[in-house]
Amino acid sequence: MASSAETTETSKPSSETTAETTTKSTKIITLKISDEAIFEVEDSVAMEILVIVKSFLKDQSPSTKIVPLPNILAKPFSQFIEFCKEHVMFKENPDKEKQKKISEFFLKEKSNEELLDMITVAKYLEAEDLLDLLSQAAADRIQNKSVEYMRKFFGIENDFTPEEEAKLCEERSWAFEDVDEGY
Repeated sequence: MASSAETTETSKPSSETTAETTTKSTKIITLKISDEAIFEVEDSVAMEILVIVKSFLKDQSPSTKIVPLPNILAKPFSQFIEFCKEHVMFKENPDKEKQKKISEFFLKEKSNEELLDMITVAKYLEAEDLLDLLSQAAADRIQNKSVEYMRKFFGIENDFTPEEEAKLCEERSWAFEDVDEGY
C-alpha cells in the first residue's frame, strides 16, 4: 500500500539571544489520522514523537508525502501534538524546573480521560520520553486514591461481590491506610 505524503519547506525565524533575526528552513510533515483529519507539523515535532514517521520518511522519496497514522483519532492526537510542541521547546531550553512547571500546567487542564487518551497515543507512536511524562502525570493523579477512584479513573468495572471485596480489604488492610477517598 503505497501512500503519498507531503513535505513542504517554510522559513521560520529562529529564536536567538541577539537582536538580529535569522531564518532557518523548517520542513512541514503532513500526518493523516484514522478519521481522515490532516495535521501539518514541523519536522522537529514529528521526529520527536514517533518512530513510524522516521521510518516512513526514510523509506519514501522526498516528493509529496502524507504519513498515515491509521489507529489515532483527531481529538487526542491534537492534544498530544500540543504537548509535543512543548516537549520540543524543552530541548531548546534545558531548564528542568521550568520544564516541570510547563508540563504540570499543561497537564493540569486535561481531564483524566484526555490524559489516558494521550498516553494511548504516545504508546502507539512509541514516543518514550512523552510516554514517561504522561504516565508519571497519571501516577500522580492516582497516588493514595481509593480503589473506587482508580476503577473510575481507568474505566474498570468492579467484578467482586461485596463479600469478596470485604475479605480482600480485611486481608490487605495496610493497602487501605491513608487512602484519599475523594474523587
